[in-house]
Amino acid sequence: MPAPITPLIRLSELDNVAVARSPLSAGQILTLGAQTLTLRDAIDAGHKLAVYTIAAGTAVLKYGQTIGLASCDIAVGEHVHVHNVSMLPSAAEHGAGSAYRPTVSDAPTATFQGIVRADGRVATRNYLGVVSSVNCSATVCQRIAQHFTPERLRAFPQVDGVVAITHGQGCGMAGSGESMEVLRRTLQGYLDQPNFAGVLVVGLGCEVNQVSGLLLGLAERPSGLLATLKIQEAGGTREAIAAGIAQVEQMLPIANQASRSTVSARHLTVGLQCGGSDGYSGISANPVLGAAVDLLVRQGGTAILSETPEIYGAEHLLTARAASQEVAAQLMERLQWWERYTQAHHADMNNNPSPGNKAGGITTILEKSLGAVAKGGSTGLMAVYEYAQPVRAQGLVFMDTPGYDPVSATGQVAGGANLICFTTGRGSTYGCKPTPCLKLATHTALFEHMRLDMDFDAGTVIEGSQSIEEAGQQLFALMLATASGESTSSERNGLGDNEFVPWQLGAVM
Repeated sequence: MPAPITPLIRLSELDNVAVARSPLSAGQILTLGAQTLTLRDAIDAGHKLAVYTIAAGTAVLKYGQTIGLASCDIAVGEHVHVHNVSMLPSAAEHGAGSAYRPTVSDAPTATFQGIVRADGRVATRNYLGVVSSVNCSATVCQRIAQHFTPERLRAFPQVDGVVAITHGQGCGMAGSGESMEVLRRTLQGYLDQPNFAGVLVVGLGCEVNQVSGLLLGLAERPSGLLATLKIQEAGGTREAIAAGIAQVEQMLPIANQASRSTVSARHLTVGLQCGGSDGYSGISANPVLGAAVDLLVRQGGTAILSETPEIYGAEHLLTARAASQEVAAQLMERLQWWERYTQAHHADMNNNPSPGNKAGGITTILEKSLGAVAKGGSTGLMAVYEYAQPVRAQGLVFMDTPGYDPVSATGQVAGGANLICFTTGRGSTYGCKPTPCLKLATHTALFEHMRLDMDFDAGTVIEGSQSIEEAGQQLFALMLATASGESTSSERNGLGDNEFVPWQLGAVM
């Protein structure tokens, strides 16, 4: 018979805390290995308790790593959280490249049914995009896209939909510099997204972010699948909406010619996200996603780890896996930029975790980061990219983004991600177009409670019915099925039209 599941999870022999599998009561007597302990406090599921006495000023250890300092003496069986743990600066030693191992692609070839574009890139979805250059054209873009209801698109079964990509920027800002560069790079990434068969770019006409500038350097599209429109030249909003509808209608028959064929999993580029995290995130869903990433990388595929503020304190685990000293240095430079950025805005890196993260059992950004890095699996870190830069390298890469999930995922999609995997312990409902998004629940109670929003239950790892490796193989199969056209929960719910949120830097004037 299988061994009974213990109520506590201790992740490393070095740890002086353990995590509760389910809610525990004060006074409850528990065993952990050969140790017997009595709970001094009630402990919520996903929260930590001390398994040894932790003296004030000494390290609190989880994952075998420091997640903070005890701000007072903590007794065995006592709840360990924000009331008795303080933050300390990240000071781990870096051995750049010391843990790097070349990936051996010895696995049987995995495939999915992808859409091969004219330039050889592979899509997982077949949308048409209506993209605004400026907030002033956002409503026109939305009205054009809203015209193409499922009923109107029934005659074009190979087209997944028409999506409006709108935002709040594009004017009232400098015409050059970092802020405009980031916006243009992000928009151009969406215009080049393989999941868009064709795109219509809509501007007002007098904005700082001119339509003509967005077209520079784009990959060539087949005839009829790139069009532009300016509201002022069209004669006004109603005229522009009518003209835009006509232009999209001309694209539909061309886009409908797309078909799926068998392609290698190396054509899959997956954006890795975690949001609404809890104390289980680093124990179940994140390492399960990491196991699936390792399988993808062995196939020659690409995974994009991001959310720079949420690797703070765990960056040494990534620099050790860097493929070169240069890659390690690039990652550290981005972290140093964030330290300067937060200081300039009178904040600090431990402003994250969020209130929801803390309610779920995460105490400091160091703890959150150690769990978040697990999404990246165990393979080498091959490259570091700035926000929304095109991702060209294969294997695990890092893209510098904020920790705010919609902004982070927007950068990944702009960089070329044709699938998103999003772990959540509190219950994110994030959808994404034109890139499908799988949501991974960290525990079964969440999976069942939000069944129509969750795609994968990683709680089997908490319950002991699956190993991380077994769950990772199951997730990898789901990733391939989704890339082949199987709908995500978000897609079945009709979500994902409003999640384009580019990173806004610099002054608004």
